[in-house]
Amino acid sequence: MEIIGEIETIIYKNESNSYTIAQFETEEESFTIVGYLPFVNKGDALKLIGKFVEHKDYGRQFKIDTFEKLVPQTITAIEKYLSNGNIKGIGESIAKRITKKFGEETIYVLKNEPEKLSQVKGISEKRAQEISEEFVQNWEVWQIVGFLERFGIGAEYAKKVFDLLGKNAIEQIESNPYMLIDIARGVNFKQIDKMALDLGINYDNEKRISSGIKYGLIKSTYNGNSCVLKANLIEFVISLLDVSTENVEDGLINLRVNNEIVIEEREKQEYVYLYEFYTVESEIVFRINRLQKAKNMKKISDIEDELKKIEKVSKIKLSEKQKEAIRQINDNNVVIITGGPGTGKTTIIKNIIDIYETKGKKVVLCAPTGRAAKRMTETTGKEASTLHRLLEIGKIDDDSLYKNTSDYEGAPIDADIIIVDEMSMVDMFIMNYLLKCIYQGTKLILVGDEDQLPSVGPGSVLKDLIHSEQIETTHLDKIFRQAAKSKIVLNAHRVNNGDKFLSKEEEMSEELNEDFFFIKEIYEEKILEQVISLCTGRLKKYGNYDFFQNIQVLSPTKKGLLGTKELNKVLQQQLNPNINNLPEKASMGAIYRTRR
Repeated sequence: MEIIGEIETIIYKNESNSYTIAQFETEEESFTIVGYLPFVNKGDALKLIGKFVEHKDYGRQFKIDTFEKLVPQTITAIEKYLSNGNIKGIGESIAKRITKKFGEETIYVLKNEPEKLSQVKGISEKRAQEISEEFVQNWEVWQIVGFLERFGIGAEYAKKVFDLLGKNAIEQIESNPYMLIDIARGVNFKQIDKMALDLGINYDNEKRISSGIKYGLIKSTYNGNSCVLKANLIEFVISLLDVSTENVEDGLINLRVNNEIVIEEREKQEYVYLYEFYTVESEIVFRINRLQKAKNMKKISDIEDELKKIEKVSKIKLSEKQKEAIRQINDNNVVIITGGPGTGKTTIIKNIIDIYETKGKKVVLCAPTGRAAKRMTETTGKEASTLHRLLEIGKIDDDSLYKNTSDYEGAPIDADIIIVDEMSMVDMFIMNYLLKCIYQGTKLILVGDEDQLPSVGPGSVLKDLIHSEQIETTHLDKIFRQAAKSKIVLNAHRVNNGDKFLSKEEEMSEELNEDFFFIKEIYEEKILEQVISLCTGRLKKYGNYDFFQNIQVLSPTKKGLLGTKELNKVLQQQLNPNINNLPEKASMGAIYRTRR
């Protein structure tokens, strides 16, 4: 349906993509609207197309599909538009003077006769020109929104397009629509392609072929790949664009000549990289090799004596594999320690800290996520930070392509030894940032399990480094006595080996800790009932586990009845209902509430 009205209040706006929640007023009523509204402010008149929906928590809302900004028609509407902050330097009093002076001709004067604005008290000739230019620019950006909307590209991308291309965006896009693929992550190629074809670009156009190839490579990076087999890429692009093999081969040649891609032959097969990805991989290899070959300045001469001391003090007998790992760390600048849960990785980290700090060396601990860093701190007793905080970098923008990190100089890390835990979650870009910040002679210890969670970004850094066999690696495979009593640890190793969970008979014969239960349910509703039951009483009775202190619910999906979004809502209703009018705040479809 179509409705016309005015933005009464903006409740929330995401500055990066302009997703907005606002109060909207028509002649008949006032209600909440939700959707992407770039360049919209309080007081703007809009025509909205969408539908009313019933939100589970917030009730009736109007969900926006498309919209159009309307030029204010009445003197009151014009005055409100000018005074709501759309144009810098015009407040309520000056807006009133302008509309009083020019009445219904105000819009015409602003667009076509800006010099007349200087007749208004408080506006100089220079400022009059600036006001006109700003007013015109504000309206020009709406052409971008409308232009993109015609081709099925949502308003959420309009702000990004304008920020990057400026007010001449339409002309630039018309000359090469495929540039939109480089601007916004996740844009549908077929929509862009349809735009280009509608604008008259031929099927075998060089820009079209090149963009199809780049799109295929970009799409593969979303799945964690840094490169693609050339044969598979050609097949994908032929299917995507309905062109010949020769067309794609020519496109690959053009991109290669322009340094936009790299083609590398390995084991008699050709792999295609986006240039930035190849550069980052090459930089990682170069920096690790250089670090390995640097003088071993942190080596301890009496390591065997230190191992004996540490065993005596800690009263823990180290296995031969653990001792071998510590010796490798002492003899090399770059070392990998890998193994499944319960194999003694944390014990090695604690011993390395004790040995090297006793010798006056500075040890820095870090991990890729906040949770992993917190866990590292708890198990070692020494403060650990996230890699992002350690390297002083912000969050990588998920809406844009990963860019080459060559220009990033980084903040040098003051450390003799750097230990990175949960390395399986580190992607190639973060690894490159890290290596740029390490002084020559610093020891780098990479700890992790290649069967654990992979990185969200491209690259399987830990796995590939292990398989390269170019770095000294200790593979821990013995499950220690304490861990061997844990069903969690034993079942984790069984899963990695392709075996089933422990049977009831095996559990009873081994006298294992009751820390793992497999509850088999088929239907979503039954699974949800089990989760609620466990969180609201069963685990409390079983082991005095408090939900807010000891329990975490993990789900492999965001959507659906068992997705994180719905689970959060259901668990909040069960565990923290607002029965005492506690302070709360709604944001992006969720309610944040004080704990009762």
